[in-house]
Amino acid sequence: MTIAISLSCLLALSVASLAPGIQGSLRSQDPGPQPLELKQVFTLFQIQYNRSYSNLEEYARRLDIFAHNLAWAQKLEEEDLGTAEFGVTPFSDLTEEEFGQLYGHRRMDGVAPDVGREVGSEEWGEPVPPTCDWRKLNGVISSVKKQESCNCCWAMAAVGNIEAQWAIKHHQSVELSVQELLDCGRCGDGCRGGFVWDAFITVLNNSGLASERDYPFQGKAKPHRCLAKKHKKAAWIQDFTMLQDNEQKIAWYLATEGPITVTINMKFLRQYKKGVLQPPPTACDPMHVDHSVLLVGFGKAESAVDRRAGAAASQPRPKRSIPFWILKNSWGAEWGEKVRATSSGGRARAGLSPPLGPEVP
Repeated sequence: MTIAISLSCLLALSVASLAPGIQGSLRSQDPGPQPLELKQVFTLFQIQYNRSYSNLEEYARRLDIFAHNLAWAQKLEEEDLGTAEFGVTPFSDLTEEEFGQLYGHRRMDGVAPDVGREVGSEEWGEPVPPTCDWRKLNGVISSVKKQESCNCCWAMAAVGNIEAQWAIKHHQSVELSVQELLDCGRCGDGCRGGFVWDAFITVLNNSGLASERDYPFQGKAKPHRCLAKKHKKAAWIQDFTMLQDNEQKIAWYLATEGPITVTINMKFLRQYKKGVLQPPPTACDPMHVDHSVLLVGFGKAESAVDRRAGAAASQPRPKRSIPFWILKNSWGAEWGEKVRATSSGGRARAGLSPPLGPEVP
Protein backbone atom coordinates (compact mmCIF):
# COMPACT_ATOMS: atom_id res chain seq x y z
CA MET A 1 0.00 0.00 0.00
CA THR A 2 1.47 3.35 -1.08
CA ILE A 3 0.73 6.71 0.56
CA ALA A 4 0.87 10.28 -0.94
CA ILE A 5 1.82 13.91 0.28
CA SER A 6 1.43 17.55 -0.83
CA LEU A 7 2.75 20.91 0.38
CA SER A 8 0.21 23.59 -0.41
CA CYS A 9 -1.36 26.97 0.14
CA LEU A 10 -5.10 26.28 -0.08
CA LEU A 11 -7.09 29.47 -0.49
CA ALA A 12 -10.66 28.35 0.15
CA LEU A 13 -11.75 26.65 3.35
CA SER A 14 -14.86 26.02 5.51
CA VAL A 15 -15.51 25.58 9.30
CA ALA A 16 -18.29 25.79 12.01
CA SER A 17 -20.89 28.46 12.82
CA LEU A 18 -20.82 31.08 15.53
CA ALA A 19 -22.45 30.32 18.83
CA PRO A 20 -26.13 31.37 18.81
CA GLY A 21 -26.55 35.08 19.41
CA ILE A 22 -22.94 36.04 18.71
CA GLN A 23 -22.90 36.27 14.93
CA GLY A 24 -24.65 39.64 14.83
CA SER A 25 -21.77 41.24 16.71
CA LEU A 26 -19.38 40.34 13.88
CA ARG A 27 -21.48 41.06 10.81
CA SER A 28 -22.81 44.54 11.46
CA GLN A 29 -23.86 44.86 7.83
CA ASP A 30 -26.57 42.20 8.36
CA PRO A 31 -30.02 43.28 9.58
CA GLY A 32 -31.19 41.77 12.85
CA PRO A 33 -30.74 42.13 16.61
CA GLN A 34 -28.32 44.65 18.07
CA PRO A 35 -24.77 43.39 18.60
CA LEU A 36 -23.92 42.00 22.00
CA GLU A 37 -21.49 43.92 24.18
CA LEU A 38 -17.92 42.66 23.97
CA LYS A 39 -17.86 41.33 27.54
CA GLN A 40 -21.11 39.44 26.95
CA VAL A 41 -19.64 37.82 23.83
CA PHE A 42 -16.48 36.98 25.77
CA THR A 43 -18.50 35.42 28.59
CA LEU A 44 -20.38 33.25 26.09
CA PHE A 45 -17.02 32.24 24.60
CA GLN A 46 -15.71 31.26 28.06
CA ILE A 47 -18.80 29.15 28.73
CA GLN A 48 -18.81 27.47 25.32
CA TYR A 49 -15.10 26.55 25.39
CA ASN A 50 -14.68 26.12 29.18
CA ARG A 51 -12.16 28.94 29.61
CA SER A 52 -11.11 30.43 32.95
CA TYR A 53 -8.18 32.68 33.83
CA SER A 54 -5.95 32.77 36.89
CA ASN A 55 -6.43 36.44 37.81
CA LEU A 56 -8.01 39.73 36.69
CA GLU A 57 -4.85 40.79 34.88
CA GLU A 58 -4.86 37.65 32.75
CA TYR A 59 -8.62 38.04 32.15
CA ALA A 60 -8.07 41.62 30.91
CA ARG A 61 -5.23 40.49 28.64
CA ARG A 62 -7.32 37.70 27.10
CA LEU A 63 -10.29 40.02 26.65
CA ASP A 64 -8.05 42.43 24.73
CA ILE A 65 -6.76 39.58 22.51
CA PHE A 66 -10.36 38.42 21.99
CA ALA A 67 -11.46 41.90 20.87
CA HIS A 68 -8.52 42.14 18.45
CA ASN A 69 -9.35 38.72 16.98
CA LEU A 70 -13.03 39.64 16.46
CA ALA A 71 -12.03 42.82 14.64
CA TRP A 72 -9.69 40.81 12.44
CA ALA A 73 -12.42 38.22 11.79
CA GLN A 74 -14.76 40.93 10.53
CA LYS A 75 -12.04 42.31 8.25
CA LEU A 76 -11.35 38.83 6.85
CA GLU A 77 -15.04 38.29 6.15
CA GLU A 78 -15.30 41.57 4.23
CA GLU A 79 -12.21 40.80 2.13
CA ASP A 80 -12.80 37.10 1.49
CA LEU A 81 -13.62 36.22 -2.14
CA GLY A 82 -15.58 33.08 -1.27
CA THR A 83 -18.49 32.35 1.04
CA ALA A 84 -16.59 31.91 4.31
CA GLU A 85 -17.78 33.21 7.67
CA PHE A 86 -15.29 34.17 10.36
CA GLY A 87 -15.83 34.81 14.06
CA VAL A 88 -15.61 33.21 17.50
CA THR A 89 -13.68 29.92 17.48
CA PRO A 90 -11.89 27.82 20.14
CA PHE A 91 -8.80 29.95 19.43
CA SER A 92 -10.28 33.43 19.86
CA ASP A 93 -8.35 34.18 23.07
CA LEU A 94 -4.96 33.23 21.58
CA THR A 95 -2.45 35.51 19.89
CA GLU A 96 -1.25 34.56 16.41
CA GLU A 97 2.11 33.54 17.88
CA GLU A 98 0.51 31.33 20.57
CA PHE A 99 -1.74 29.72 17.98
CA GLY A 100 1.21 28.94 15.72
CA GLN A 101 3.23 27.42 18.55
CA LEU A 102 0.35 25.19 19.65
CA TYR A 103 -1.18 24.06 16.36
CA GLY A 104 1.30 24.38 13.51
CA HIS A 105 4.53 22.55 12.85
CA ARG A 106 8.03 23.56 11.90
CA ARG A 107 8.19 25.43 8.63
CA MET A 108 10.19 23.81 5.89
CA ASP A 109 13.28 25.59 4.61
CA GLY A 110 13.64 25.17 0.85
CA VAL A 111 12.12 22.17 -0.94
CA ALA A 112 11.02 18.81 0.41
CA PRO A 113 13.71 16.11 0.59
CA ASP A 114 13.99 13.66 -2.29
CA VAL A 115 12.07 10.82 -0.67
CA GLY A 116 9.40 8.44 -1.90
CA ARG A 117 8.32 7.79 -5.47
CA GLU A 118 7.04 10.48 -7.84
CA VAL A 119 3.91 9.90 -9.92
CA GLY A 120 4.72 10.38 -13.60
CA SER A 121 2.42 11.53 -16.42
CA GLU A 122 2.15 7.96 -17.72
CA GLU A 123 0.24 6.97 -14.56
CA TRP A 124 -2.69 9.31 -15.03
CA GLY A 125 -4.82 9.48 -18.11
CA GLU A 126 -8.43 9.24 -16.95
CA PRO A 127 -10.46 12.48 -16.86
CA VAL A 128 -10.79 14.14 -13.46
CA PRO A 129 -14.40 13.80 -12.16
CA PRO A 130 -16.27 17.03 -11.25
CA THR A 131 -16.54 16.04 -7.56
CA CYS A 132 -14.99 13.63 -5.10
CA ASP A 133 -15.80 13.01 -1.43
CA TRP A 134 -14.26 10.01 0.35
CA ARG A 135 -16.43 10.65 3.44
CA LYS A 136 -19.35 9.17 1.50
CA LEU A 137 -17.69 5.75 1.38
CA ASN A 138 -18.39 4.11 4.72
CA GLY A 139 -15.41 3.52 6.99
CA VAL A 140 -12.76 5.28 4.86
CA ILE A 141 -12.39 8.51 6.84
CA SER A 142 -11.83 7.92 10.56
CA SER A 143 -13.16 10.13 13.34
CA VAL A 144 -11.75 13.63 13.75
CA LYS A 145 -8.90 13.72 16.25
CA LYS A 146 -7.86 16.57 18.56
CA GLN A 147 -4.19 17.35 18.98
CA GLU A 148 -4.76 19.38 22.17
CA SER A 149 -1.59 21.31 23.05
CA CYS A 150 0.63 18.74 21.32
CA ASN A 151 2.08 20.15 18.11
CA CYS A 152 1.44 16.94 16.14
CA CYS A 153 -0.71 17.82 13.12
CA TRP A 154 1.99 16.19 10.95
CA ALA A 155 1.49 12.84 12.74
CA MET A 156 -2.32 13.00 12.77
CA ALA A 157 -2.47 13.86 9.06
CA ALA A 158 -0.13 10.96 8.25
CA VAL A 159 -2.09 8.50 10.39
CA GLY A 160 -5.40 9.63 8.84
CA ASN A 161 -3.91 8.97 5.41
CA ILE A 162 -2.81 5.43 6.29
CA GLU A 163 -6.21 4.69 7.88
CA ALA A 164 -8.02 5.81 4.71
CA GLN A 165 -5.73 3.90 2.33
CA TRP A 166 -6.00 0.75 4.46
CA ALA A 167 -9.80 0.95 4.42
CA ILE A 168 -9.87 1.45 0.64
CA LYS A 169 -7.40 -1.34 -0.17
CA HIS A 170 -8.45 -3.91 2.47
CA HIS A 171 -12.12 -2.97 3.12
CA GLN A 172 -11.34 -2.76 6.83
CA SER A 173 -11.72 0.34 9.04
CA VAL A 174 -8.85 0.99 11.43
CA GLU A 175 -7.99 3.63 14.04
CA LEU A 176 -4.18 3.81 14.29
CA SER A 177 -1.78 5.08 16.92
CA VAL A 178 -0.61 8.68 16.64
CA GLN A 179 1.26 8.23 19.93
CA GLU A 180 3.54 5.62 18.38
CA LEU A 181 4.76 8.20 15.86
CA LEU A 182 5.35 10.74 18.63
CA ASP A 183 7.30 8.29 20.82
CA CYS A 184 9.15 6.44 18.07
CA GLY A 185 9.79 9.11 15.40
CA ARG A 186 13.24 8.87 13.84
CA CYS A 187 13.89 12.58 14.54
CA GLY A 188 12.44 12.64 18.07
CA ASP A 189 10.26 15.66 17.26
CA GLY A 190 7.18 14.47 19.16
CA CYS A 191 4.97 17.39 20.17
CA ARG A 192 7.45 19.99 18.96
CA GLY A 193 6.32 19.71 15.34
CA GLY A 194 7.58 17.54 12.50
CA PHE A 195 7.23 16.59 8.86
CA VAL A 196 4.88 14.07 7.27
CA TRP A 197 7.60 12.26 5.32
CA ASP A 198 9.36 11.56 8.63
CA ALA A 199 6.10 10.03 9.88
CA PHE A 200 5.90 7.70 6.88
CA ILE A 201 9.58 6.75 7.12
CA THR A 202 9.00 5.88 10.80
CA VAL A 203 6.05 3.64 9.82
CA LEU A 204 8.23 1.90 7.22
CA ASN A 205 11.10 1.47 9.70
CA ASN A 206 8.75 0.02 12.34
CA SER A 207 6.92 -2.25 9.84
CA GLY A 208 3.56 -0.58 10.52
CA LEU A 209 1.54 1.03 13.31
CA ALA A 210 -0.30 -0.29 16.35
CA SER A 211 -3.97 0.46 16.87
CA GLU A 212 -5.15 3.54 18.76
CA ARG A 213 -6.78 1.22 21.31
CA ASP A 214 -3.49 -0.59 22.08
CA TYR A 215 -1.25 2.50 21.99
CA PRO A 216 -3.55 5.46 22.82
CA PHE A 217 -2.88 9.17 22.33
CA GLN A 218 -1.54 10.87 25.47
CA GLY A 219 -1.22 14.48 24.25
CA LYS A 220 2.51 14.45 25.02
CA ALA A 221 5.53 12.67 23.58
CA LYS A 222 7.90 10.24 25.28
CA PRO A 223 10.69 9.94 22.68
CA HIS A 224 12.82 7.68 24.89
CA ARG A 225 9.93 5.32 25.68
CA CYS A 226 9.04 3.85 22.29
CA LEU A 227 6.67 0.92 22.76
CA ALA A 228 6.34 -0.04 19.08
CA LYS A 229 7.73 -3.55 19.61
CA LYS A 230 5.26 -4.32 22.40
CA HIS A 231 2.13 -4.07 20.26
CA LYS A 232 0.78 -5.94 17.25
CA LYS A 233 0.70 -3.95 14.00
CA ALA A 234 -2.83 -3.03 12.90
CA ALA A 235 -1.80 -1.61 9.49
CA TRP A 236 1.34 -0.98 7.43
CA ILE A 237 2.54 0.61 4.19
CA GLN A 238 4.98 -0.40 1.45
CA ASP A 239 5.98 3.05 0.19
CA PHE A 240 4.88 6.66 -0.07
CA THR A 241 4.59 9.04 -3.01
CA MET A 242 5.51 12.71 -3.51
CA LEU A 243 2.96 14.13 -5.95
CA GLN A 244 3.91 16.78 -8.48
CA ASP A 245 3.00 20.45 -8.02
CA ASN A 246 0.00 20.18 -10.34
CA GLU A 247 -3.60 20.59 -9.16
CA GLN A 248 -5.09 18.45 -11.91
CA LYS A 249 -2.79 15.57 -11.04
CA ILE A 250 -3.51 16.01 -7.35
CA ALA A 251 -7.27 15.91 -8.03
CA TRP A 252 -6.86 12.86 -10.29
CA TYR A 253 -4.79 11.02 -7.68
CA LEU A 254 -7.26 11.92 -4.94
CA ALA A 255 -10.23 10.67 -6.97
CA THR A 256 -8.61 7.44 -8.15
CA GLU A 257 -6.28 6.45 -5.28
CA GLY A 258 -7.70 8.02 -2.13
CA PRO A 259 -7.04 10.77 0.46
CA ILE A 260 -3.75 12.67 0.47
CA THR A 261 -1.76 14.37 3.21
CA VAL A 262 -1.20 18.04 2.39
CA THR A 263 0.60 20.88 4.13
CA ILE A 264 -1.06 24.30 4.01
CA ASN A 265 -0.91 27.84 5.33
CA MET A 266 -3.12 27.87 8.44
CA LYS A 267 -3.18 31.67 8.88
CA PHE A 268 -6.87 32.01 7.98
CA LEU A 269 -8.10 28.94 9.87
CA ARG A 270 -7.86 30.49 13.34
CA GLN A 271 -10.96 32.69 12.83
CA TYR A 272 -12.71 30.52 10.21
CA LYS A 273 -16.18 29.11 10.92
CA LYS A 274 -17.91 27.88 7.76
CA GLY A 275 -18.30 28.34 4.01
CA VAL A 276 -15.70 28.26 1.25
CA LEU A 277 -12.64 30.28 2.26
CA GLN A 278 -10.89 32.12 -0.55
CA PRO A 279 -8.63 34.98 0.57
CA PRO A 280 -7.14 37.28 -2.08
CA PRO A 281 -4.20 35.61 -3.92
CA THR A 282 -1.79 38.16 -2.43
CA ALA A 283 -2.70 37.00 1.10
CA CYS A 284 -1.32 33.46 0.79
CA ASP A 285 2.33 32.59 0.18
CA PRO A 286 2.64 29.06 -1.29
CA MET A 287 6.10 28.77 0.29
CA HIS A 288 4.79 29.60 3.78
CA VAL A 289 3.15 26.34 4.81
CA ASP A 290 2.89 25.40 8.47
CA HIS A 291 0.02 22.94 9.06
CA SER A 292 -0.68 19.40 7.84
CA VAL A 293 -4.20 18.09 7.13
CA LEU A 294 -5.84 15.29 5.14
CA LEU A 295 -7.29 16.10 1.71
CA VAL A 296 -10.49 14.02 1.39
CA GLY A 297 -12.38 15.50 -1.56
CA PHE A 298 -13.14 18.38 -3.92
CA GLY A 299 -16.07 20.05 -5.65
CA LYS A 300 -17.48 23.43 -6.71
CA ALA A 301 -19.63 25.99 -4.88
CA GLU A 302 -21.38 29.17 -6.00
CA SER A 303 -19.98 32.37 -4.53
CA ALA A 304 -22.14 34.58 -2.31
CA VAL A 305 -23.10 38.20 -2.87
CA ASP A 306 -20.45 40.86 -2.29
CA ARG A 307 -19.92 41.41 1.44
CA ARG A 308 -17.61 44.42 1.30
CA ALA A 309 -18.56 47.53 3.27
CA GLY A 310 -20.69 49.72 1.02
CA ALA A 311 -21.09 46.97 -1.57
CA ALA A 312 -24.85 47.51 -1.80
CA ALA A 313 -24.31 51.00 -3.16
CA SER A 314 -21.53 49.98 -5.56
CA GLN A 315 -21.42 47.48 -8.37
CA PRO A 316 -21.81 44.01 -6.75
CA ARG A 317 -19.50 41.17 -7.69
CA PRO A 318 -21.13 38.67 -10.04
CA LYS A 319 -21.72 35.17 -8.68
CA ARG A 320 -19.24 32.59 -9.89
CA SER A 321 -18.29 28.97 -9.39
CA ILE A 322 -15.53 28.38 -6.80
CA PRO A 323 -13.55 25.11 -6.94
CA PHE A 324 -12.76 23.86 -3.43
CA TRP A 325 -10.90 21.12 -1.59
CA ILE A 326 -12.42 19.31 1.41
CA LEU A 327 -9.98 18.99 4.31
CA LYS A 328 -10.03 16.91 7.49
CA ASN A 329 -8.32 18.80 10.32
CA SER A 330 -6.98 17.72 13.74
CA TRP A 331 -8.45 20.42 16.03
CA GLY A 332 -11.39 18.38 17.29
CA ALA A 333 -15.07 18.22 16.35
CA GLU A 334 -15.80 21.68 17.82
CA TRP A 335 -13.82 23.24 14.97
CA GLY A 336 -14.94 22.85 11.38
CA GLU A 337 -17.99 22.75 9.22
CA LYS A 338 -20.64 20.07 9.59
CA VAL A 339 -21.09 19.59 5.87
CA ARG A 340 -23.65 16.80 6.33
CA ALA A 341 -26.00 16.12 9.21
CA THR A 342 -24.27 12.78 9.79
CA SER A 343 -20.73 14.15 9.78
CA SER A 344 -18.75 15.52 12.70
CA GLY A 345 -17.00 18.88 12.74
CA GLY A 346 -13.30 19.35 12.18
CA ARG A 347 -13.57 19.72 8.41
CA ALA A 348 -13.04 22.58 5.98
CA ARG A 349 -13.38 23.32 2.28
CA ALA A 350 -10.55 25.04 0.45
CA GLY A 351 -10.39 26.66 -2.97
CA LEU A 352 -7.89 26.18 -5.79
CA SER A 353 -6.44 29.67 -6.16
CA PRO A 354 -2.67 29.08 -5.77
CA PRO A 355 -0.99 25.88 -6.87
CA LEU A 356 -0.80 23.03 -4.39
CA GLY A 357 2.59 21.66 -3.54
CA PRO A 358 3.98 18.13 -3.54
CA GLU A 359 1.68 15.61 -1.84
CA VAL A 360 2.37 12.99 0.79
CA PRO A 361 -0.31 10.57 2.03
